[in-house]
Amino acid sequence: MAVLSAVHSHPHADTDSIIGVVRERLGAVSHQAVYDVLRALTTAGLLRRIEPPGSVARYEARVGDNHHHVVCRSCGAIADVDCAVGTAPCLIASDNHGFAIDEAEVVYRGLCPGCSTATS
Repeated sequence: MAVLSAVHSHPHADTDSIIGVVRERLGAVSHQAVYDVLRALTTAGLLRRIEPPGSVARYEARVGDNHHHVVCRSCGAIADVDCAVGTAPCLIASDNHGFAIDEAEVVYRGLCPGCSTATS
């Protein structure tokens, strides 16, 4: 429950950050225990593992939809982005090559507000 709570309160956190939050709440907890719980929660569909290009794996509690992410090129901040139009237009590939597509991953990249004003 502590791992699930940590991800809910820290969306897009990496494993080391989640371990830190869990240890603040529970004290001594092994890395392996947190890795195992993250894997189990992801397998159960309670968490989603994302791997933005150039970043370590991160976890979020927003599951069950086909949302995307925007990533800051400077500081690495990540935010959720809903599909632009309709329920999930990105799931309609121009050629699916026979695949039964059920998820698409789009990553928008740019500068977050804090980084864009710092470079102006």
